[in-house]
Amino acid sequence: MKKVIKIEEGITRMKEWRMREPVDFELLEGESLAIVGDNASGKTMFVDILMNRHPLIGQGVQYDFSPSDSTLISDNIKYISFKDCYGESDGTYYLQQRWNQHDIDEETPKVGNLLDEAYLLTGKKSEKLDLWRKRLYELFEVGHLLEKYIILLSSGELRKYQLIRALLVAPKVLVIDNPFIGLDKETREQLKNLLQMLFKEGTVQIILVTSKKEDIPSFITHVVEVRDMKVFPKVTKEEFLLRDERKKKSYLDEEKRNAILSLPDSSEKDKTLEIVKMTNVVVRYGERSIIKDLNWTIKNGERWALSGQNGSGKSTLLSLICADNPQAYACDIELFGYKRGTGESIWDIKKHIGYVSPEMHRACHHDLKSLIVVASGLNDSTGLYRHPDEEEIKRCLFWMRIFGIEDLYDRSFLKLSDGEQRLVLLARAFVKDPKLLVLDEPFHGLDLKNRLMATEVIETFCKRKDKTLIIVSHYPEEVPPCVDKELKLIRTI
Repeated sequence: MKKVIKIEEGITRMKEWRMREPVDFELLEGESLAIVGDNASGKTMFVDILMNRHPLIGQGVQYDFSPSDSTLISDNIKYISFKDCYGESDGTYYLQQRWNQHDIDEETPKVGNLLDEAYLLTGKKSEKLDLWRKRLYELFEVGHLLEKYIILLSSGELRKYQLIRALLVAPKVLVIDNPFIGLDKETREQLKNLLQMLFKEGTVQIILVTSKKEDIPSFITHVVEVRDMKVFPKVTKEEFLLRDERKKKSYLDEEKRNAILSLPDSSEKDKTLEIVKMTNVVVRYGERSIIKDLNWTIKNGERWALSGQNGSGKSTLLSLICADNPQAYACDIELFGYKRGTGESIWDIKKHIGYVSPEMHRACHHDLKSLIVVASGLNDSTGLYRHPDEEEIKRCLFWMRIFGIEDLYDRSFLKLSDGEQRLVLLARAFVKDPKLLVLDEPFHGLDLKNRLMATEVIETFCKRKDKTLIIVSHYPEEVPPCVDKELKLIRTI
């Protein structure tokens, strides 16, 4: 059987890109592959080797893309990294940009225009590809997105756009990193069905990279595990899934649990009984109503799950609560006893809130040490405008220790793995001991162990007096047990 990709005793020329042991790997024609591993296990480095981004000593990676018309690696292997970002990171994005449409000008691209450009760049325009593009649009139900500005897409909508754009190129091998991040259950099933269709038709071979065993689709034939910077031999999916599951245990030790519960009581004598009160709230952008006639009251100490399909307005609603959306001033909203538009500043609101979201991850594009990123949560900034004092540094290191990342304090945030970055941002959300935790898809990119650990941290934190929680997750099993209330949004367009 044809060996599409083959690596024998692979050792990178540059020492900093080497795995712990030489890499041996084969992708045979007709196989579909899942690369699995924990955070910082070496999955991305292995993918970089597969794509010849890190040249090897000696013969290097061997490819056989026949009968492709092109021998170029870049024409035959395409890679999509589903990070929490909105297009290419150009350093101009800021946290509230998605909610400030007055910053959008005639040069801001729309989804339809970008997909048209990508289609033309394939250089393979034909009636067959025209039908294929139409089929993709219908399958992903993106007709209503084509006139939408790219920076206004929800994280789930952005995944659809990125997938369609990559599939228009019709590569021989498609490497997709965490494709199900940010997608609701219905859209995840749509994506799995699409990938299965592509695989069965022989259109493209698929290599899927994931930290979640439960996200391995049924059409995957083989699995390669990467652990502790070592690539283990390829096995069948059935063999991999038959391995013993990790026994359920606590991933937050008793010392850390007690340390959280023993934090000083930061509640105030004159605390408000209602953290959030929204009355007939409406959010519109042009002719589109994102939120319509919403009434929602969150009382002090309550724990809410916010749910709904991609594009239903969850992130928009949270942007009103977190004082990031200027439309809040046109709505009847009270936050922590302040009625919006009566003289309070956004900092009066933000000082009570610990927040993590896809937009927050996207906005952290500065080359800062991880400790400084955590400390920026003390000032509600995505960069640090003053250096933390000794006491503040202790608070930052405390929460980094709780999340198991204290050894990363001096590392550049941008050089961490996606999972490590998310743990840093979670520590940032907790660092000021907030009254309200707003966690929008907080577990993106985390492996099982870290998801369970982070869930226990949230659960323990919410046992303390006067702590309120809003959490968004498309995986019901990820919602902490303490959550007992739900608001479900329905997509209006």
